[in-house]
Order: sequence, then structure tokens, then C-alpha cells
Amino acid sequence: MVRSRYTFEKRQRELAREQRKREKALRRAEAKQNRKDTPPEGDVPEVEEGTGNAEGRPLP
Repeated sequence: MVRSRYTFEKRQRELAREQRKREKALRRAEAKQNRKDTPPEGDVPEVEEGTGNAEGRPLP
């Protein structure tokens, strides 16, 4: 009888490991989607209104 208990516990550990693996894959997919949805910082230079163009040179 001890043998069947061991098998049951082993199966439960395997199921828990598979569940954690699925959850981790889901978290990674969500993080990847979030990165794709947000624009990267520093991509567009900020220019104050009326001080110059995007390269930072003053307007003529």
C-alpha cells in the first residue's frame, strides 16, 4: 500500500509542476504583450513648444 501512496504523491507533484509551468508561460505572454503595447521611452525627443525643432536647433 505504501507504493500507491508514493505514486499518488508523485503524480500530484507532477501536476503542480505542470500548473506552475503554464502559469509562468501565461505571465511571460502577458509581459510580452504589455511591452509591445507601450511605446519605448526615449523614442521621441521631447521639444518644448516654440523653442526649436526635434533636433534641438532653434527655429529661424
